Amino acid sequence: MPPAAPYRLSPTPAPRSTAGPTNHLTRRRFLQVTGFSAAALALYSGEYVRHDLEITHLPMVIRNLPDAFQNFRIVQLSDIHYEEYTEPFYLRRIIAEINALAPNLVLITGDFITHGPPRIVPEHAIYACAQELSAIQCPQRLGILGNHDCTVGASFITRVLHDHDLAVLNNRYVPIERDGQRLWIGGVLDPSTSHPNLDLAIPPKPDGPVILMAHAPDFADDLVVYPNGHLVDYMLSGHSHGGQVRVPFLGPLALPPMGRKYVMGHYQFGNTQLYVNRGVGSVGVPFRFNCRPELTVFTLQRAT
Repeated sequence: MPPAAPYRLSPTPAPRSTAGPTNHLTRRRFLQVTGFSAAALALYSGEYVRHDLEITHLPMVIRNLPDAFQNFRIVQLSDIHYEEYTEPFYLRRIIAEINALAPNLVLITGDFITHGPPRIVPEHAIYACAQELSAIQCPQRLGILGNHDCTVGASFITRVLHDHDLAVLNNRYVPIERDGQRLWIGGVLDPSTSHPNLDLAIPPKPDGPVILMAHAPDFADDLVVYPNGHLVDYMLSGHSHGGQVRVPFLGPLALPPMGRKYVMGHYQFGNTQLYVNRGVGSVGVPFRFNCRPELTVFTLQRAT
């Protein structure tokens, strides 16, 4: 009987994997995903912030304030830029907030509309904006023009606003009277696009405090050296949007001419004070970051 053939152990084939391909998260992929997520979050945040209206309540402390104006309430609205990125629903919400505050006076410190974007028809935008603003419930509404308004056409925009019961102070002043006492409100044209005239905007012998509206905040440097500049107790401005996009630890990404020195908030120059409102609208991009839109509510108080 022949010898049996040797038994050979066949190699066992490796089990076939039923899992799909492994997805390794590389450093490059991680940075791509993180960067995209951060950008998406920033865009969402910026879109949200531009509608996240902040109402700032401040005392407006004025020396020799008449008794009749103690606790008099003024709301400052600025930089609406209607129809660029300020939608009708947003402006109506702002106006509802103003009406709920029951102010004695509303002051609008310029840039009702935007000049430049080809999709915006300025004539339509200012008519629509003026119509919306006519819903403000207040004894008196006064305004000035900003650089965008003056570029579109100062006389045209002034006429439209006047037709909707909003007086525009183009280098002029008016008194506000209560119980036989006066508060004076003046306004100058925008210095970068027109010719401001402080002789026409400041009463020469005021028998009460003077509040001056000037769209560009850096115009304060001209005011404080002007011979009659000391007659102004308070200057109200806008224009800078507070920077609109403010990077933490760095500040604003960009600022406009005549709005680079005094960007937002309160400043003091001897007996004259300045407040720079951040505005409610946006320009260039529909985006605000770390810089909420603002309504400012001033309650007048006598300095002690």
